[in-house]
Amino acid sequence: MTDRSAMGFTRRGLIAAFAATAVTAAPTYANAFGFLRGSGDIRRIRMYSGRTGESIDTIYWIDGKYVPEALNEITYFMRDWRSDAKKDVDPRTIDIAAAAHRLLDVNEPYMLLSGYRTPQTNALLRSSSRGVARNSLHMKAQAADLRLRSRSVSQMYRAASACEAGGVGKYSRSNFVHMDCGPIRTWGS
Repeated sequence: MTDRSAMGFTRRGLIAAFAATAVTAAPTYANAFGFLRGSGDIRRIRMYSGRTGESIDTIYWIDGKYVPEALNEITYFMRDWRSDAKKDVDPRTIDIAAAAHRLLDVNEPYMLLSGYRTPQTNALLRSSSRGVARNSLHMKAQAADLRLRSRSVSQMYRAASACEAGGVGKYSRSNFVHMDCGPIRTWGS
């Protein structure tokens, strides 16, 4: 058996983390998790990509600290699939998505439509859609476009907006919600 205490967590801590069912407030981006303060000390994200066929189900925060290996997995998962380019995902974006998911009380993983985008991919998408921002936070790995089959765009939008922790866009016609860790703002119909 491997001694995990050298990596910053113990076997007992992991067991407690997996037994917990909720997440807690973070010192950074406390608004996203403030409503769950005191209910446990783990954060988990579950997503799949219809474009790559990949999925991820990981605990990325344990005992008040981000888990670097988990953040690396998330960064790879959220890469620009068109070019296979990746950029370190801002964990605050994951915090918002995880908090909204928790509020929605679902077991279903998010479907990731778009995470990190290279400037070239963003320009390509912008040339065919008015809804793509010139200086999109996707290019900074600070945004995600997400969908759930079991919840409406309006439900997802309300949950993400309730976090009061970044930008939330509702794209009803395209059936997804944009979540980012930029300034607090909302848009869409």
